[in-house]
Amino acid sequence: MLAESRRRAIADRVRTAGSVTVGELEARFGVSSMTARRDLAELERQGVVRRTHGGAVLPGVSAHEDSFAQRVETDAGPKAALAEAAVARVAPGETIYLDSSSTSYYVARRLIDAALSVTVLTNSLPVMELVAAQARPNVELIGIGGSLRRLTSSLVGPFAVYAVKANFADRLFLSVKGLAQDRTLTDADPLEAEVKRTMIARASESVLLLDRSKLSVHGLSAIGPLSDVDGVIAHGVGRSDLARLRASGVPIHAIGGES
Repeated sequence: MLAESRRRAIADRVRTAGSVTVGELEARFGVSSMTARRDLAELERQGVVRRTHGGAVLPGVSAHEDSFAQRVETDAGPKAALAEAAVARVAPGETIYLDSSSTSYYVARRLIDAALSVTVLTNSLPVMELVAAQARPNVELIGIGGSLRRLTSSLVGPFAVYAVKANFADRLFLSVKGLAQDRTLTDADPLEAEVKRTMIARASESVLLLDRSKLSVHGLSAIGPLSDVDGVIAHGVGRSDLARLRASGVPIHAIGGES
């Protein structure tokens, strides 16, 4: 088994059982203890596990972050529905910030399909590649540079923040790791959180794209209060959670569920 496939299987095992030992990995995959420990070290670097003496455990929810490749294939239906509702708000000629979330990737794809004349500013390499490969000349692309986060295929850090501050946009579409109980927007990584916070400040209208899975987790780093955004498009969110969101005073547009 290739190392990447083996590590995915290890990650799945930890998520299911909550922990794994080096001995288990040796027996299951027929690898040496050195290889097993190397796999766990790499998964810890990615934030998938937390190493312990003799094995690893599932990290706290706030520390876990899947790769972009994993996230973009998860909950594709809700993300596509959120993207459609988001793009319905866009007028030709607008300038749009897209963050590095997998949901924003769906927004970019929907913008291309709609053949709207817009300018896209993003720190997401997958969005840049998508626009460069598939968009017509009427879609302008401004890439936000910075330090590469390989896990999320995004560009972050001081240079990214500086580039965001140097531009204004009509709209921002973003997603988050999750929403804390006090309605704080959160992300798994502080550098990602800083870029998103700066995008919110530089957009005339910022819209949070939210599915119900975001209400059961939260990230390590605070982006800001929900009231910092100008609107929320929420997919599949029940009445009680919608009431909690609306208590922030932010307009909520509910789709794909109770309203």
